[in-house]
Amino acid sequence: MNFEFDNNLPIYIQLVEQLKMYIISGRIKPGERLPSVRDLALQSKVNPNTMQKALTELEDVGLIYTERTNGKFVTIDKKLIEKYKKEYAKELSDRYFLSMNNIGYNNKEAIEYLEKLGGDN
Repeated sequence: MNFEFDNNLPIYIQLVEQLKMYIISGRIKPGERLPSVRDLALQSKVNPNTMQKALTELEDVGLIYTERTNGKFVTIDKKLIEKYKKEYAKELSDRYFLSMNNIGYNNKEAIEYLEKLGGDN
């Protein structure tokens, strides 16, 4: 896994979002075992406590779960993963339409613009 950070947001929030992206995109598969907290912290070059905080948040929303002696795993609940995928798609769409509205396009024109670019791919 490759992690990138922005100095304007707390690291653990960025970890949550990036790990969530790995899950909803399918780069980490449902039921797949995650590396240990220490290994993830080393990969991302963050403190293990920061990584644990991010993983706890993902566990709180059900995207990962812990098996006491086996480690942490991605949920096998594909409906939950799809729910988060749709939420993220809505966020992206909302940002797109807001940006297009800010430069003078209405929503219909913004859709037409995407269609001209081949947005149905």
